Amino acid sequence: ITALNNNESTELDEHLRYNIELAGRFYSLSNGAYDITVKPLTDTWGFGRDLSATNPNIDSLLEFVGYDLIAINNNTLIKEDNRTQIDLNSIAKGYTVDVVAEELETLGIVDYIVNIGGEIRCHGRNAQGKKWSIGIETPYDGNMEMDSIEKIIEIESGALATSGNYRRFYLNDEGEKIVHTIDPRTGYSVTSTLLSATVIAPTCAEADAAATMFMALGSEGGALELATQCEKDYGWKYYFILADGDG
Repeated sequence: ITALNNNESTELDEHLRYNIELAGRFYSLSNGAYDITVKPLTDTWGFGRDLSATNPNIDSLLEFVGYDLIAINNNTLIKEDNRTQIDLNSIAKGYTVDVVAEELETLGIVDYIVNIGGEIRCHGRNAQGKKWSIGIETPYDGNMEMDSIEKIIEIESGALATSGNYRRFYLNDEGEKIVHTIDPRTGYSVTSTLLSATVIAPTCAEADAAATMFMALGSEGGALELATQCEKDYGWKYYFILADGDG
């Protein structure tokens, strides 16, 4: 990925190509709210590197942000603008979970749970012969210890991922909350009453990307309406947590 971003290579292996192409599906679904070319924006706001711009020139960055600025020809990544960079943090971890789960299945293992940093895929039953129990954290600011669970759900087969803005954020000099979910269409962080989005899907790559997509849309940007449509179209399930005043 670094080589692609630094224009040192244009070559894609099967894993990179799969992730980039799947990301395009979510770009289309969200009308651009989900976009893996968001990296220059997350960097400038201090979430990709240990720096943040006090007054970033967002308009200049938006010139080379946009999934429509990249294309794949065979196994080659083509950029319309060499300054375009990709960030697969919102999909690659889920994809890695899928790769591990599928390897377990080729070994004949039917009862398993794979968990990489909260991205999960499971099948069968646990040691007690019950469905897998998965806790969804209470999305209050700074919940780093996973000591507060809002909901426990049970899954027999499928994948789950949660996205939220209650960990990766900071307050700027004006006291405004800057969260790590950036809307690539505006260049600014997304704050809405949607505090946490959990998605259950057949694959963890889908669940991972979808959870980020809904957070990027926000409650005022059509996340709930799109979720309803995707449930009909793809059978995804959801657990959304929204703010109610200060609660």
